[in-house]
Amino acid sequence: MKMPVNSFKAALRAGRQLVGIRTSLCSPAIVALFSTCGFDYIYVDTEHTPGDAAMVQSQLHALHGTSALVRPAANDEVLIKKLLDIGVQNFLIPMVQGPEAAASAVAATRYPPRGNRGVCGRSGANAYGTIEDYYARADAEICVIAMLETRTAIGRLEQIAAVDGIDALWVGPGDLAADFGLLTSGGSAHPEVRAAIADVVRRAREARKPIGVPVPTEEGAKELVAAGCALITITSDVDILARQGQRLASAIKRI
Repeated sequence: MKMPVNSFKAALRAGRQLVGIRTSLCSPAIVALFSTCGFDYIYVDTEHTPGDAAMVQSQLHALHGTSALVRPAANDEVLIKKLLDIGVQNFLIPMVQGPEAAASAVAATRYPPRGNRGVCGRSGANAYGTIEDYYARADAEICVIAMLETRTAIGRLEQIAAVDGIDALWVGPGDLAADFGLLTSGGSAHPEVRAAIADVVRRAREARKPIGVPVPTEEGAKELVAAGCALITITSDVDILARQGQRLASAIKRI
């Protein structure tokens, strides 16, 4: 058995715009449902959820016809290794503050001598030892995206983008708003935060690095498409259920 091409990474390298949705409810059923909707990727969060490697593994098994983009709980070699061994190929690394942290994330996903990934002869990643060219091609098929979530990080954008093995950048609007001290004054919708995000998008494109920004609304997603963002994550399972649940409850109570 030969190792398949990572279609998510290949699409990024080809300059395609990809549309995804976030899941935070740790449910394989939700992943299976989202897989039928036509999204290019499903963003699986384990930083702000109870999700662990076992749960992510069940979510990977529920995927069909789309890619998984997984955020580990931290930029941690052990956490990343466990996700690698269950077959995760696309990583969204949180709180990358500079090129050193970016290089550490890349090293955690690469075998020696390029990195420090541990070797497991039979795991979900190599189809339990049946992918004959796994060690020769594994490094090249891993995708690492660095999350820029503070003013320090966005100030070092060009340095982070230049790290070999960083395939794309990503803005964390909520944490960025918090770093600006604006979490209770409009949050990511505050003009100062919006201006900072627009500047990040512009600089990332100048650095020829794909950039991703999550948004809660269709209108915001359309703006990102027009701005040339490569990765557009619109809403989440939690947001959909909360908004629709509140709308329905309110509508029925008014009858």
